[in-house]
Amino acid sequence: MMKQRMLSDFILVLLIMVSSCHAENSKQTFDVKKHLNNFNKPALKSIKSPDGDIIDCVDISKQPAFDHPSLKNHTIQMRPNYHPEGLFRGSKMTLLNSRKNGTKTISQLWHNSGRCSEGTIPIRRTKEADVLRASSIKSYGKKKLTSVPKPKSADPDIITQSGHQHAIAYVEGGQYYGAKATLNVWEPKIQQPNEFSLSQIWILGGSFASDLNSIEAGWQVSPDLYGDDNTRLFTYWTSDAYQATGCYNLLCSGFIQINNEIAMGASISPLSGYHGSQYDISILVWKDPKEGNWWMQFGNDHVLGYWPGFLFSYLTDSASMIEWGGEVVNSQSDGQHTTTQMGSGHFPNEGFGKASYFRNIQIVDGSNNLRVPDDVDTFTEQSNCYDIKLGKNNEWGSYFYYGGPGRNQDCP
Repeated sequence: MMKQRMLSDFILVLLIMVSSCHAENSKQTFDVKKHLNNFNKPALKSIKSPDGDIIDCVDISKQPAFDHPSLKNHTIQMRPNYHPEGLFRGSKMTLLNSRKNGTKTISQLWHNSGRCSEGTIPIRRTKEADVLRASSIKSYGKKKLTSVPKPKSADPDIITQSGHQHAIAYVEGGQYYGAKATLNVWEPKIQQPNEFSLSQIWILGGSFASDLNSIEAGWQVSPDLYGDDNTRLFTYWTSDAYQATGCYNLLCSGFIQINNEIAMGASISPLSGYHGSQYDISILVWKDPKEGNWWMQFGNDHVLGYWPGFLFSYLTDSASMIEWGGEVVNSQSDGQHTTTQMGSGHFPNEGFGKASYFRNIQIVDGSNNLRVPDDVDTFTEQSNCYDIKLGKNNEWGSYFYYGGPGRNQDCP
């Protein structure tokens, strides 16, 4: 009788556990689906990209930005009031330099399967698997504070332990109203799914504590975020040091897209090859002096949209620091430095066709002029893992090569 009672109790406990587990799974499924409904807006047309992405063509007025309470009655600004002076002259120079140096223009992979019509914007559809890969539903599509390189205000050892490493050029101490650069695009190898490699521009305001404002744009490889090793165009923003505000691409309300040709988070193609053809992209972020919105342009022709000025505190005026360069996550999963590559995976001293570069780096000044920055400094936590090398000439203006392989005989 005692054995039967014990067996009954054991079965009862098992049933409770199974029921509890089922209830928990059901709640998670419900939460994920609720999140997906927030991300994925009704599409007027859907396009299957060769890489497996679904690109939804969404009515421009139904995009995620308008979930923001302060944007409920917002009138979309369909074009900036001002471009930085010299932009179009600079664009022509970039085209000439691209031809001369053997670099070629690139586009996005989904264009092979179709286009979105005027009045819509392309949005990469978020899948259930994307959300489930995140450490939590709430953290999906968000960065951590440790991802910001702090060249002078932190001990490099502290930054290294945080798991993020950088090779950047930067300017600070002035008032900056935007930045521009042309950077070649690669497909760095990632060791662990929870690691990433990116190359970007940072527009920064405030301190590196709880009030940091940041606008970021570039290319990245992030298996955790996208579910593959493709190189993708991305943006990011935050107004409180990545705590509660901001996200990648269009994964929260904030950035207002006006362009129907470029999808945030979509794969870039083709890519640069070692000792082969070089493909690069130009990115410009600048503040409209009339409306106070921060605009982004991709290439010479694609004004993508803007971050409304009210999203920020410090950036409602100007940025206090601009950074250009690469970042990787070093999780040291096997007790050694990661082999995740930055840029091309090769050190800057290998030069053109082998190493990654940023060329024609510029800042936007208080007169809305694009110009070469003064007093550019560099920063890297471990130069034997990832390094950076500055240069200047008539064709590329102010430029640098950067990157590296991660773990090697000098970087154990």
